Amino acid sequence: MRPAVLALLAEEPRHGYQLMQEIRRRTNDEWRPSPGSIYPILQQLEDEGLVRTAEEGGRRVAHLTEAGREHVAGREEEFAALWESPARDQEPAADRFAALYQQIGELAGAAAQVAHTGSEAQCAEARKILREARRRLYALLADDDSEE
Repeated sequence: MRPAVLALLAEEPRHGYQLMQEIRRRTNDEWRPSPGSIYPILQQLEDEGLVRTAEEGGRRVAHLTEAGREHVAGREEEFAALWESPARDQEPAADRFAALYQQIGELAGAAAQVAHTGSEAQCAEARKILREARRRLYALLADDDSEE
């Protein structure tokens, strides 16, 4: 979250609520920062001398200091990459979640059917299949070479 805050402050001064809203907007609600995450980051950046805050219109607005501008200089590509996500461009997070959740429900129904009517051997095989499915899902996330 810290790089996202720095990236946005490099564009223009903002207060905490603006940072939260802009991060949500740019990530199609995939990142939903809370005050409990944004304000400690701003405080840390201020403690490090990268940001200063000033009262403006009843809000504490964060500005990059000279040291902050030097810190973010040359990191434009890194910051632009924060907002890029192949999956985000294809389908909003809520839609992706709904599609997976539907499949989870269907899988749970099949597992329940095996549990109710299957033999002991069939139940053991079902547990093995479910463990393998879980392992493969985590492996999918760990696979950096996936091209979808």
